[in-house]
Amino acid sequence: MSSLALTLLYLLAAVLAVVVCRTLRQPPMLGYLAAGVLIGPHALALASNTEGVRHLGEFGVVFLMFAIGLEFSLSKLRAMRKYVFGLGLSQVLVTMLLGFIGLMLLSRYVGRVWDMGWQTAVALAGTLAMSSTAIVVKMMAERAELESEHGRRVLGILLFQDLAVVPLLILIPALASDPDKLIWLLPLEMLKAGLLITILLTGGQRVMRWWFNLVARRHSEELFMLNLLLFTLGLAWLTELAGLSLALGAFIAGVLVSETEYRHRVETDIRPFHDVLLGLFFITVGMQLDWHILLERWALVLLLVLVPMLLKAAVIFTIARCMKSPAGVSLRTGIYLAQAGEFGFVLLSLGYAQGLVQPALMNPVLAAMVVSMLLTPFLIQYSNRIVMRLASSDWLLQSLQMTQIARQSINTDHHVLICGYGRSGQNLARLLTLEHIPYLALDLDPDRVHQAAAGGESVVYGDATRLQALMAAGLARASAVVITHLDTPATLKTLANVRAHAPDVPVIVRTVDDVNLDKLQQAGAREVVPEAIEGSLMLASHALALMGVPMRRVIRLVREQREARYQLLRDYFHGADDDTPAELDQERLRSITLPPGARAVGQWVAQLALESLAVQFVAVRRANGAVSDDPQDPTVLHEGDTLVVRGLPHALALTEDQLLRGQ
Repeated sequence: MSSLALTLLYLLAAVLAVVVCRTLRQPPMLGYLAAGVLIGPHALALASNTEGVRHLGEFGVVFLMFAIGLEFSLSKLRAMRKYVFGLGLSQVLVTMLLGFIGLMLLSRYVGRVWDMGWQTAVALAGTLAMSSTAIVVKMMAERAELESEHGRRVLGILLFQDLAVVPLLILIPALASDPDKLIWLLPLEMLKAGLLITILLTGGQRVMRWWFNLVARRHSEELFMLNLLLFTLGLAWLTELAGLSLALGAFIAGVLVSETEYRHRVETDIRPFHDVLLGLFFITVGMQLDWHILLERWALVLLLVLVPMLLKAAVIFTIARCMKSPAGVSLRTGIYLAQAGEFGFVLLSLGYAQGLVQPALMNPVLAAMVVSMLLTPFLIQYSNRIVMRLASSDWLLQSLQMTQIARQSINTDHHVLICGYGRSGQNLARLLTLEHIPYLALDLDPDRVHQAAAGGESVVYGDATRLQALMAAGLARASAVVITHLDTPATLKTLANVRAHAPDVPVIVRTVDDVNLDKLQQAGAREVVPEAIEGSLMLASHALALMGVPMRRVIRLVREQREARYQLLRDYFHGADDDTPAELDQERLRSITLPPGARAVGQWVAQLALESLAVQFVAVRRANGAVSDDPQDPTVLHEGDTLVVRGLPHALALTEDQLLRGQ
């Protein structure tokens, strides 16, 4: 098969896999794995020469590690340190230790497949410790559980697993070396990695920031993308040259970029490469799986599915209980993280490539990992039933929680129900108190609730996405509901409950911007207040007041902007920090200054036919300083005049090209 035909086959398999997974509401990764199995040598055998694509798939791992480094945040680690370095560290260490001991016992007492050295046992134990970030986070976001008690613990453990991959990427290649040299080679590799990381993170950051600033000033998207690829792949090559892995260099590159002002722009630019190449990696992983193993050795595969999943769930449950977590929360955390993970595939493939994992062992383990990931959506979906059966105290705890909420609200009527008691919720509560309006706040941060309740404020611990909590808080008697947190899936879930059981109660929602404004209004929100708009209005009002504009006029201008249904956010000039995925499809403003010889020079605005270019005329600032917002102004345009137009990014780029093109 030619290279072009092979590439087309992979692309067709990837497209069909993603379509099927999106239809079934499953993560695309499962589709990539299934597509790899289908076209691989053990099924339809459509792809035989896979070496080139396997190398291409390795770049997917590089960009995956770059994305992990890009999301690395010291502030996030500090905020979640209890769960990251408590639960997460303990889970990885204990799981690897028990996995290592179990594999060595099997190697000693069970022959053939399980005949392995301790190096192989360490590599497989590292693989066992990983869970699937892609599947679990996606499902928790859909179920609005990211801020729940078990959700925070799950995220903390997943975050540490991502960090644990870095030393494992160094450890596994070192384990494949000569056993006689391992005793000094392993410390040498760790020291080499530590020195390289220290040099790059200290001295490299200044150089990298200076270089990125230099490239960004050229105002070329093409140049910025080329520079980003050069930087990422260059550091990956540098670490490989030092005898370490490509993925480690990519992780360092991501960490360096995360500390600059270009972080969000880079996330947007790198996403297509990351997703496509990572999809190719999972297809190549699926191609290694012999599906006949599932039939011929189904008992072994079933054992490899059940034992690791039960072991991980039990380890996480035990550690969480030792850290004073309720039984139900601990059990949910264990159920959510029992499966294999995408980094497990990375480590398993690395071990296989280094000769640590033999083919006879590779296929059963790989099959078990895929099956465990396929089972995960069902386990999460039915986790409540499982927890209710296995942890009876969880039902009692939830009942006590609802009773506490109901006791707090029983004498409250015509109150405001505040969902989320962060800074915005607390400011609202203070204003309501000044006006003698009763309120009751629900929040999921136990420390915040304890401190606020001790200070005499009307706040209780409860999940506003759950109907039972809303009803216990007196939803049917409330005058209004205000949702102050910024979690859109959780907000939509709360709106659905309010609309279904108290349709006459008005709901006010706080959001970051107006990206989801229409969706939230359709879901039942009476008003949606985007923070970016209100912040810009307050900034403008202070600036106008300082410039001597009468306060009455300032108030009128702000009121008019609010009455215009928040059009202000769409009318903004684009900057480097606006490159987030949600803003790429929003209208923005652009100023176009006409140079000598531009096509627009000598014409008046109406002759430019801007509507045909899908943009709107906003104003023109003449070279002499005069400003006009009349599109029918008959004054011709001269060089040095500046046109201000509004539109989508691609339309603005086309318009600028048309207006500046020579006669």
